[in-house]
Amino acid sequence: MKKGYWISLYIKIENQENLKKYADTVTPIIKSFGGVPLIRGGKYETHDGDEFTRSVVWEFPSYEKAVQCHNSKEYQDGWGFAKDTTSRHMQIIEGF
Repeated sequence: MKKGYWISLYIKIENQENLKKYADTVTPIIKSFGGVPLIRGGKYETHDGDEFTRSVVWEFPSYEKAVQCHNSKEYQDGWGFAKDTTSRHMQIIEGF
């Protein structure tokens, strides 16, 4: 079975406290779907393309689990803490 990945590239974060509430709320939810954090912020260099203020990558046991987690009511409720003060590019991608 191919793994699934959430890749989130944060364009703008207007309220760090809202982002923290979101992260504190959704981390256990994501983990309950088998999600494992691979990248959550950290030191970086941009060589080509746009600059993002934060990058986050989660690995899931399958693409289907990644989609289920994102679409779950629990995750969507948690995203509500940050969605009005955070702009991001987020994709769910199947691994190989």
